[in-house]
Amino acid sequence: MKIAAFFDLDKTILGTTSSLVFTKPLYDQGLIKRADVVRSAYRQFVFSAGSADHVQMEKMRLYLSALVTGWDVAQLKSIVQESLDDKVTPTVHAEAMRLISEHKARGHDIVIISASGSEIVQPIAKLLGADIAIGTELEIFNGKYTGAITFYAYGPNKAVAIKNLAAEHGYDLSKCFAYSDSVTDLPMLEAVGKPFAINPDSALREVATDRGWPVLTFQKPEAMRRPIIDDPEQRRNAAITVGVLAIFLTWYFKRRTKRKNAA
Repeated sequence: MKIAAFFDLDKTILGTTSSLVFTKPLYDQGLIKRADVVRSAYRQFVFSAGSADHVQMEKMRLYLSALVTGWDVAQLKSIVQESLDDKVTPTVHAEAMRLISEHKARGHDIVIISASGSEIVQPIAKLLGADIAIGTELEIFNGKYTGAITFYAYGPNKAVAIKNLAAEHGYDLSKCFAYSDSVTDLPMLEAVGKPFAINPDSALREVATDRGWPVLTFQKPEAMRRPIIDDPEQRRNAAITVGVLAIFLTWYFKRRTKRKNAA
């Protein structure tokens, strides 16, 4: 049986919320207005205060649905991709990077699961070297979002997704790990045999204390200099580039030496 480590994204791997980091690029590209910037700031405050309960998350779901209606999918993906290095990497917890690296070294699959849209979660997961990414799925028609949410990766739905992945990939959930900061992810933590609370809100800290779950403290984000797991294709292309450059430089200096001798 295989083992996986399931990570929440916002306030667990990242020191902020994944959707908030793209607020300025989305505003600059005209996808959101000034009022939406204010709402995003409020959402960050709610998460920072540890008060993002089920009511707040339902309000956020409805807000997300209304906000993205009519957005061009390709444009959003482009904004996210172009903003990863500047906006995301400085928010990654150094401790989270080490945890992911340790799990990879032990042969565990890394699964990132977040309530943010999959178009945001997937590129971040790739940057982090994760094997699987699960995010909220938004309905698309003719290249644009309709506003309908086909899968909301939140609360009990995270546990459903984890159990489906276990059946698909053969994970032994009793030996799997899960990491989160919020009590709203209690179903996700309860789905595995090794749950961990990361910088938990007060409600999750109480649950973790009662059940004897480990509580980890991540101090501050640290900018990533490179992805944890390099893409094999990127390594191969880099090796080819270096090899070609070496051949060119060898030819160039030999040619230059011959010209000097001839002179």
